Amino acid sequence: MAKGHGKVLAQNKKANFDYAIEETLEAGIVLQGTEIKSIRAGRVNLKDSFARIDRGEVKIINMHISPYEQGNRFNHDPTRTRKLLLHRKQIDKLIGQTQQQGYSLVPIKMYIKDGFAKILLGVGRGKKKYDKREDLKKKQMKRDVDRAMRERD
Repeated sequence: MAKGHGKVLAQNKKANFDYAIEETLEAGIVLQGTEIKSIRAGRVNLKDSFARIDRGEVKIINMHISPYEQGNRFNHDPTRTRKLLLHRKQIDKLIGQTQQQGYSLVPIKMYIKDGFAKILLGVGRGKKKYDKREDLKKKQMKRDVDRAMRERD
């Protein structure tokens, strides 16, 4: 199965609006106890999350996984920092890319692939306000063209 495919559970739509994503890579995630059950139920939010390289490990910060209802005392902290699973060469490459000014690691979507929870990470440069306006104009023009084509048919 190609990277980024599987049962999509959460998407960070704001990532494509705020960042110009240049490269993506798939990472596994280290979970505790009932977290996978909450993820399979679709109770995950990537909205304000980001990834950071800390002491040679990639960690995702601020990702919210709601506590599992039947989890009682085995539940977890919803916004704890979670480790991502990548190969050493991939981490070294990410270190080089994120050292450049303006680049950051952003989670784009979370999905289940072959029974494992995966995160699609994007290396992106933050967009300026005028870039965002330009994207909105292009999106609106495409919408207008599609509408005109539908009306013509």
